Amino acid sequence: MLEAKKDFEALLMGNDAIARGALEAGVNVVTGYPGTPSSEIVEQLAKVAEESNLYVEWSVNEKVALEVAAAGSYARLKSMCVMKQVGVNVAADSLLHIAEYGTRGGLVLVSCEDPGALSSTNEGDSRPYAKMMEFPLLEPGDFQEAKDMAKWAFELSEDIRNIVMLRSVTRLSHASGNVIMGELPKDRPKAAFEFSSIPMDQMKGPILAFPTLVDPLRRRQLEKLSKAEKIFEGSPFNKYTGPAKPELLIITSSVCKLYVQEALDILGLWERVGLLKLGTTWPLPSKLLEQHLGICEKIFIVEEGTPFLEDNIKALAAEKAKQVGIKTFFGRKDGTLPPVNELNPDLLIKGINFILGESYQFVSDEYKAKALEIIAAGAPVRELTFCPGCPHRASFWLINSALKLDNRAGFLCGDIGCYSLGAGPCGFSTIKILQAMGSGMGMASGFGKLDKFGMTQPIMAVCGDSTFFHAVIPALVNAVHNRSDMILVVLDNSGTAMTGFQPHPGSPSGAIGTRLPVLDIEKLCNSLNVRVEMGDPFDLKGTRETMLDLLEDGGNPRVLILKQPCALSPIKKGQKMYEMAIDANLCLADLCGCNKLCTRVFKCPGLIWDTQKEKVRIDEVLCTGCGVCADICPAKAIKA
Repeated sequence: MLEAKKDFEALLMGNDAIARGALEAGVNVVTGYPGTPSSEIVEQLAKVAEESNLYVEWSVNEKVALEVAAAGSYARLKSMCVMKQVGVNVAADSLLHIAEYGTRGGLVLVSCEDPGALSSTNEGDSRPYAKMMEFPLLEPGDFQEAKDMAKWAFELSEDIRNIVMLRSVTRLSHASGNVIMGELPKDRPKAAFEFSSIPMDQMKGPILAFPTLVDPLRRRQLEKLSKAEKIFEGSPFNKYTGPAKPELLIITSSVCKLYVQEALDILGLWERVGLLKLGTTWPLPSKLLEQHLGICEKIFIVEEGTPFLEDNIKALAAEKAKQVGIKTFFGRKDGTLPPVNELNPDLLIKGINFILGESYQFVSDEYKAKALEIIAAGAPVRELTFCPGCPHRASFWLINSALKLDNRAGFLCGDIGCYSLGAGPCGFSTIKILQAMGSGMGMASGFGKLDKFGMTQPIMAVCGDSTFFHAVIPALVNAVHNRSDMILVVLDNSGTAMTGFQPHPGSPSGAIGTRLPVLDIEKLCNSLNVRVEMGDPFDLKGTRETMLDLLEDGGNPRVLILKQPCALSPIKKGQKMYEMAIDANLCLADLCGCNKLCTRVFKCPGLIWDTQKEKVRIDEVLCTGCGVCADICPAKAIKA
């Protein structure tokens, strides 16, 4: 629906609405690094890039993505950079400098965040960056606002000449609602970077970060923030609903507006409770807040993430105590709402009733009794696992067995991606350290220098091909330069598999399908003058021998590239290497001594234990025919 005409109403996912809003603003340059829940914004704009005259790029990482978008802004083009919450940390260094100097063409940073860590390793909240680095923050509260606010973000950016952050969350990015389309512009601007004036001439001077410029730049930046606050005072994205003198004032932002509305509808409390929804959450519209804080003694602050809004409103209330009086605040900090995880209408119903001294029965006693009966009977457990035929399962089987055969208590430092599951049962609990993108290699580089303190354990690190380009190269360079004794295993499955196979520098095409040069990981590693070996994770015997040899060859960094496309990737999906079968005469379960190794330990979803026949069987729908299970079966009952 990105091509739809003005006034057309469509059901759009939140990310699609943001993409549409950017188009209506006349965006020219779009960059990003894939990460759930943000990826669809760039993907949707890539689909219409040619007809809309856009430059769309999946960048090597978020920092570079922001810098490419900033270049577009400095050339007076409207630019947008998209990432998830952890990506803002990666981009932070450049973000600080861009916000300090300012922008030319509109520049919008979209941060799609993941309260509850539904598809992340943390609940990171990027909003404090707006306060710390002093640029405006916008938070749409529904799907229409996601589209309208994305468009307005560009207007605001060009009005104050600075970067603007638009923050979404999973339940907005990945849910859907009705959106009325606006008009699409037809102008085609020409890019040009001017540098003919002095550095403090924001539109025509060179863009420089010098110590002597810090004071005037900071003063100018604060003036921009003050201008944004004045604009926010009259913003239509800030709206109050409720009585003139409520018993309770709820101040909220983002998708929590919908949760609060649902809770108040269920409780029937609209005549007693007021709702102030803020779309502009930094800088706070202080006069608007002063006006509404004065109408009520009890204030309930509802937000996704850390108590960012809560802390800032409390600080404002303290400054305005003479005007608004002493208030009682409720929120995440006092325990009215849980301090972690995402919110929902049930949690808000409990919180509102607690504050007002009311009660509410969510379900009948009969329903509770039936639910307890079902729970007591036991529901089937479904663990997180690798897909059938996933090369990562074979890779971790190899790494795990090689480290055990080596018998020196070696361990593996992990990284972020599908292969993070290597820390769990499906990866045989092989990963022992798992934090940020690239940190597995960085930490392995550190562990590999601890021999002077008596450390003799072999050190291994693992990363994917996309992560290698994103964050691992600098850490590998560090290890090579410092002669760190460790092994890097690159799991090359031909794409950014975890987020939908978006391309990276090792791919033959870009975001819109244009053919691009492929950067070869093996050649890059060879250029660092380290030992590099190639392997196939499905070749258990040959690759295990290579891995054991690498473990013996200590003293310097070594690299092992295990190359096998993801079973779900477009280049492999639907293609089977083998047809798998079971020899029922050889599959004897406990009697053969393997104790169901294939289904109990290896745990590929394509293998099923038939409890009636007491034999393993192949699920022909799920099996991708990788053949690895045939190699791990000690009785040779599985045939490829």
